[in-house]
Amino acid sequence: MISIDSSGWIERFTKGPKASLYKPVIESTQPKEILTSVVVLYEVYKKIKKLKGEEEALLAVAVLSQTTIAPIDQTISLEAADYSLEHNLHFSEALVYATARHWKAKLYTSDEDLRELPDVCLI
Repeated sequence: MISIDSSGWIERFTKGPKASLYKPVIESTQPKEILTSVVVLYEVYKKIKKLKGEEEALLAVAVLSQTTIAPIDQTISLEAADYSLEHNLHFSEALVYATARHWKAKLYTSDEDLRELPDVCLI
């Protein structure tokens, strides 16, 4: 299982400069084998709606809804707090990372703050 953070999905949906790097990762994986944190769902919807409007944002959500959506529970919340303290991560970074780790998924991201962490693939 893999996880794509918000930066990767936003690149894909906006055809950003790193979209071509995320494309093979996303397209070579079955949708249900892609883990999506509810935090990513929130961030992608918000950013796409701001940039491209509600219709495009809802289309992005439809794509993400085909993946495995991971809720945030008490365990993931506490793990995220620990990662945040240990690695000086912001709230959303810590939750996305904790979700990936909890589900044993490799996290693909363009977020430099996550560069040195285990099971992170920086694109």
